[in-house]
Amino acid sequence: MRHPFDLTPNARVLVTGAAGYVGQALVKALALSAPRSWQWVLTDAQPAEGVRSDANTRWVVGDLSDSRVSDALFDQPVHAVVHLAGLMSGRTEQDVALGERINLHACLDLLARCRAQYRQGGPLVRWLMTSSIAVYGTPLPPRIDDHTPQRPSLSYGTHKRMLELMLDDMNRRGDLDGRAVRLSGVVLRPVLPNGALSGFNSDLIREPLLGRDYVCPVSPDARLWLLSLTAALAHLMRLLGLDHATWSQVMGPAGTCALNAPAWPVSVHEVLQAMAQIDPQAPQRVQFAPQPAMQAQFGAWPLDVSFALAQQLALTDERQTFKHDLTEFVRQLAQPLLRP
Repeated sequence: MRHPFDLTPNARVLVTGAAGYVGQALVKALALSAPRSWQWVLTDAQPAEGVRSDANTRWVVGDLSDSRVSDALFDQPVHAVVHLAGLMSGRTEQDVALGERINLHACLDLLARCRAQYRQGGPLVRWLMTSSIAVYGTPLPPRIDDHTPQRPSLSYGTHKRMLELMLDDMNRRGDLDGRAVRLSGVVLRPVLPNGALSGFNSDLIREPLLGRDYVCPVSPDARLWLLSLTAALAHLMRLLGLDHATWSQVMGPAGTCALNAPAWPVSVHEVLQAMAQIDPQAPQRVQFAPQPAMQAQFGAWPLDVSFALAQQLALTDERQTFKHDLTEFVRQLAQPLLRP
């Protein structure tokens, strides 16, 4: 699918976290939809195999908290930044100092460079950041909409919320065109030790459908928000390409740069029922050993939701895409696993 982009034809676009699960997929999707004249600067702590490499693409490998890396990223004017890099929730809880260095301070340094570029006569940067529904903490409220207060109870969510506020302030000052989209757990993630506590969302579906036993850390009545990689990419490309006037018309009255991405609220029991339509034996491979902390933060998402701002900006709602057919949604997610 091609998306309209209102950035300059010779835009220089920086993508952080470009070797990650979402990053690699986004770079490939943008290669098919963005103008061929765009220049790409891709960065991550480790290089990725199979990610684009051509005359318009430059890789900078290294730690974003290293000033030499950020110097290299901004050695020429940057028109847009898609900031995906970060230390995930579990690892941030284990090493809060590392989390602050990667999630907070490195990002603040990049934002400062965007501001300095603009104030020195360079282009105003369009900054698109993946935030997280982790900005909502325990106890989770019975309903979440665009006006629900954010009270994070994880360091990862706190860092995300702090950055959202920084974007708000830079937007207010006219130093940035900042946008943040709060993603829920993207499924189906590969089996990678990336430290994302919400990774069990993917494990719950993947492991039983591959014929493997799985011990679920939340109860059968736990409530999850699911988001496919396809929809996550559509959200990011839509917001990257959205003209400033439309963005401001919707988000200006809301007084924020951050919005909740549409997700599919569903119970674990409903997911198992959908899986049973694909493989009747799959639910029998799941055992439950609920962990109170996991249940409270990741298994108590409300089913009563509203994504009004996202709908006004025409972001994809997979409940409508699949006509509320959860089985078909899960089947689509699992299709790569079920190929002979």
